[in-house]
Amino acid sequence: MARTPTTHRRHFAELALHDLAEHVASTSILVQPIGAIEAHGPHLPLATDLITASAAVDDLVAAHGDTYDLWALPPLAYSKSNEHAWAPGTIWLSAETLLRVLDDIGRSLATTAARKVVFVNGHGGNSALLQVACRDLRQRHGLQTFLAHPFAMTDAGGELGMGIHGGHDETSVLLHLRPDLVDMTKAVRQLPTHLADNTHVRWGGSVSFGWLSNDFEPTPAPGELPLGIIGDPTGASAAYGAGQWKAVIDALAEAMAEIVRWDPTRG
Repeated sequence: MARTPTTHRRHFAELALHDLAEHVASTSILVQPIGAIEAHGPHLPLATDLITASAAVDDLVAAHGDTYDLWALPPLAYSKSNEHAWAPGTIWLSAETLLRVLDDIGRSLATTAARKVVFVNGHGGNSALLQVACRDLRQRHGLQTFLAHPFAMTDAGGELGMGIHGGHDETSVLLHLRPDLVDMTKAVRQLPTHLADNTHVRWGGSVSFGWLSNDFEPTPAPGELPLGIIGDPTGASAAYGAGQWKAVIDALAEAMAEIVRWDPTRG
C-alpha cells in the first residue's frame, strides 16, 4: 500500500510573523530537509532525493513534533549534484554556492529563538559539504547544528555495499512513497561488484575517491545515455520499502531525543 502524505501544523513557513514568538522557542528544533534534482536511472524520478528528504521530515514532525518541539522548514530542492552533471535534467549547485545558501539560511534562522537546526540530507553527495556547513554555522551564528541522513550505506544484502544510487533500497522506498513515479519495467542492474574485493578503496572503505555516476559502466553507444545507476533495483518492492521507511522514521525520532538533550558541557 502506498504511503498517504501527512499533514500537520508544525510547518515553520505557515506561521504568521506575530505567532513566531509564541510557537518557536529556545527549546524548538528546526528541521531542514535537503534533497536534490538529479538523474536516478531510467526507472526513478529526478526528484528521488527531494521526495525522500521531504517525506522523512514530514513524517517525523507529524509523529514526533509535539514531543520534541520540531518545526519543519521548507525543503531545499537543489544541492551539490555535480557527480550527475553529465545527465540532462540534473540541476546542481556548486560547493561554493551551496555553502553560501546554507550560511544565509543559518543567519536567518539565528534571528529566531530556536538554537538547534537539523539538516536531514537525502543526497549522499552533500554529506561532506554539510559537515563543513554545520561547523561554520556553529561558529558564525551560534547555532547548534546537526546532520542526519535517512539512509546509511551498509555492506549488507545482495548489493555488497555498492548499491548507493538507484539501487534496491532506494527504489523500494520510492515504491512505498511514490509508486506512481517508478517504472520497474525500466529497472536495470548496474553494480560495480569488483569494488567489493577491495579492503580500502571502496565505498565505506578507509580510502575515499572522487567519482562520477557514469564512471562504473561501459561507454554507451553513440546517441545513448549512460544508465547512471549504481545498484540493483530489479528486486525492489514496496513492502520492503515500507519496512525500511518505518526504520528510518524510528531512527530519526531516536536521534531527535538525543538532540533535545544535547549539551556538550555535560560530563
